[in-house]
Amino acid sequence: MRDTIFLNGMKFYCYHGALPAENEIGQIFVVDVTMKVDLSLAGETDQVTDTVHYGEVYEDVKSIMESKPVNLVEHLAERIAKRINSHYNRVMETKVRITKENPPISGHYEGVGVEIVRENF
Repeated sequence: MRDTIFLNGMKFYCYHGALPAENEIGQIFVVDVTMKVDLSLAGETDQVTDTVHYGEVYEDVKSIMESKPVNLVEHLAERIAKRINSHYNRVMETKVRITKENPPISGHYEGVGVEIVRENF
C-alpha cells in the first residue's frame, strides 16, 4: 500500500520533558503524522466518509499534546499512534514523529526527538 495521509509541522507549546526546566518554561513541539490508508475508494466516490478526516486527526493529536505533561516524547508518540489506530479503522499503519526544536541541552542541531511506526491490526 503506497497511499498516505499526512499532517506535517503541527506545532504545540507544551510542558513535557524529563528535565525540570522543560516542565517550568515549556517549549514548542513539532508533530508529524503519516497514515497508510487505502485511498482508492475515496478517489472514486469523492466522499469524506471514505477516507480519514485529517481535521479530526489534528484534534486528536492536539488533545494529547496539550494534556497533562509527561516525561517522554516516546510516551506522547505512543499515545498518538494508539489513538489514531484505534479510532480510524481505515488506517493500516501510523508513523508519528515528535521533534523538540530547542530542548534545554547544549549543542547545535535543528531538533531532537523520536519517530515511531505502529501497525493497526
